[in-house]
Amino acid sequence: MRLKTLPILSSIAAAALFAAGAASVHAADQPIIGLITKTETNPFFVKMKEGANEAAKAKGAKLLSGAGKADGDNAGQVTAMENMIAAGAKTILITPSDSKAIVPAIKKARDKGVLVIALDSPTDPTEGTDALFATDNYQAGVLIGQYAKVATAGKPVKIVTLDLFPGHPVGAQRHNGFLKGFGLAAPDAKSNELGKAAEVVCMADSYGDQAKAQTAMENCLQKSPEVTLVYTINEPAAAGAYKALKSAGKEKGVTIVSVDGGCQGIKDVGAGIIAATSQQYPLKMAAMGVEAGIEYAKTGKKPSGYTDTGVTLIAAKPVAGVDSKDVKTGTDLCWGKK
Repeated sequence: MRLKTLPILSSIAAAALFAAGAASVHAADQPIIGLITKTETNPFFVKMKEGANEAAKAKGAKLLSGAGKADGDNAGQVTAMENMIAAGAKTILITPSDSKAIVPAIKKARDKGVLVIALDSPTDPTEGTDALFATDNYQAGVLIGQYAKVATAGKPVKIVTLDLFPGHPVGAQRHNGFLKGFGLAAPDAKSNELGKAAEVVCMADSYGDQAKAQTAMENCLQKSPEVTLVYTINEPAAAGAYKALKSAGKEKGVTIVSVDGGCQGIKDVGAGIIAATSQQYPLKMAAMGVEAGIEYAKTGKKPSGYTDTGVTLIAAKPVAGVDSKDVKTGTDLCWGKK
């Protein structure tokens, strides 16, 4: 019996060794893609990570993910990038927290042959990455500016802007696009400086955070209590603004417009908290980034330039001359918890 079993055991061992070898070859050929977001908690970036994971799984790639501790944490993003490259990532997808400070680290990565694609937020200069997949943030601002103009027609306006933080391209593009859409003097889409018109009575940084936005709105109300229109960088900031207005008993006389299109934001549009918001699509950005990374791994082909991933105005009450979709459409396309 012993002599008969030895060949069988040898065959099993050989098969096991062959399977292990095949698995290691497959693992070596598997594209490794890194995704670095600004934070891990913002629903926008949670959805982006979900989209990247789904695309990587479907296409047979391995996804590594990382993020800064908070919006603006450049050092955390640099560390994540270095760790991913050390782990074998040949493509890095990144939403830059600091559009200028991240550029040297990206250059080092690109010099090593790593494909770097910016998602949602460009670097400064935009040529810092191989490509950009993002919303047209200036157009997103234009849409809510146009809506606000018609919605407040015939009334004198006193505007508060709750912005991101100084120098960030996304913050500047949304802010300046809003002014442009409203018919006020505004810098063009290439400027990272915030425009200001006489109708803007208070400008404050919210960092896209609800609590910070609430404090900023409270401060603006102390300075200019007769505010009639509020622009916010995103919907958490809009929620903070509304809370401050409600505490002051002024929420009914003020129009709030915003950008993002997250599920909670769309609920707030339906509830009348936000009049209109420009919806963007993080899952699409991430899926496109992963697909580009896999194509690069297979063929060496790199994407280049800017790809617009779309924006849609969502409003509970449509206004004349401004194309918008209803809350149901916004809910069907939103990201985050419904």
